[in-house]
Amino acid sequence: MRAQHTAHSFPAFPVYSCAFIADDQVVVGAGGGASRTGIKNKLRLFRVSDDRQLHTLSELELEKDEDAPMSMTAHPQSRTLVCGINSSAEKLQKGENENCRKFSVSTDEQKFAQLATCGTLTPGSLDDYQRVTVLSPNSKYLVAAGAHDFSLLDYDTLSPVIPSVRVSEGEIYDATFSLSRLFLATSSKLFVYALPTHPDGDESSSMQSTSDNKQLDVIKTIELPSISGVPSRSNVTFRAARLHPTRHDTLYTVVNATLPRVKHEKFAKKRAYVLKWKISEKDASLDVYIETIRKVCDGNLTCFDVSSDGRLLAFGASDYSLGVLDSNTLTPLLSILKAHEFPVTTLRFSPTSKLLVSGGVDSSIRVVSIPEILGGQSWNAIIFVIIGILIIIIAVLMPR
Repeated sequence: MRAQHTAHSFPAFPVYSCAFIADDQVVVGAGGGASRTGIKNKLRLFRVSDDRQLHTLSELELEKDEDAPMSMTAHPQSRTLVCGINSSAEKLQKGENENCRKFSVSTDEQKFAQLATCGTLTPGSLDDYQRVTVLSPNSKYLVAAGAHDFSLLDYDTLSPVIPSVRVSEGEIYDATFSLSRLFLATSSKLFVYALPTHPDGDESSSMQSTSDNKQLDVIKTIELPSISGVPSRSNVTFRAARLHPTRHDTLYTVVNATLPRVKHEKFAKKRAYVLKWKISEKDASLDVYIETIRKVCDGNLTCFDVSSDGRLLAFGASDYSLGVLDSNTLTPLLSILKAHEFPVTTLRFSPTSKLLVSGGVDSSIRVVSIPEILGGQSWNAIIFVIIGILIIIIAVLMPR
């Protein structure tokens, strides 16, 4: 199915992250990074009109020598967001990196205000940055992760819930929450952690306790799966993980594969797969198994999202394209070739799943209108209507 989409180009505005704070308002993180490129690092608030035009409402210019906002999550109900923004190199060398920052956006003047900051990365690390920023479904927890460490924070205050966790296997690429578990995707494995609970069993009271002596227990480790057609010598990695927003027994992952280079070929072939997993729990044992695998790209996927209504999956690819899949069958529903001039860096559905926004370091943003009948149960309804019409036509044409 064809969908209407509009591209927007902004001078000197390489985009790295975005998040919706309302169905028609999106915050975009962009800039030239910590290097002295002359491109300023900013948070910019856009209003998205019905015809997919972007109107700048306000922007916040970050301090000189700070990094660009590399990852972002938002809580639309409170109009707050958390970004991963490294402090200046001078502060990094002193171990003073306030990389995790929370902002609010006022409803009247649409202005940014900083609410809280904290440092979650290893002090003194000059190359690491907050690549993962994810909010839990109940808006209590926040995960902020660098390449090898992650922190579980109280979203309201950004105070630590447990001590920072070091992941020894692979690089961290993504995280996703259920109400009781955290799924952490590294390049080599998926780790499933049990979220901390209060001694009386009330998870909602856990935020009142301190982080002293608390640890996250790993209850399941999921290895990289074998995929038909991918040789064992291939370089295979997890790239993203998302739980279904309403059915927490369904998990989606992205797996990128680089095949062994064939003789006389200049480059090794790459492929990307989306996997649908089922999660079952019986006798306190967690079982996670693959239900469906779909090859979606001859290349690698760079970003991934699930619509809030759970009907659709969206991905951005290294070949500059965007794609949308049916979340139930993984059937391709929409593809936009050459959506950007460089690989897609960020991708996000709006809260009502009517819009899809993507961004890239080519200083462009693309806005896609998502048809209401695209994917999910709406297709089933259409099929039933068509069948009903056919039955009526046959009944009319049959001889009496």
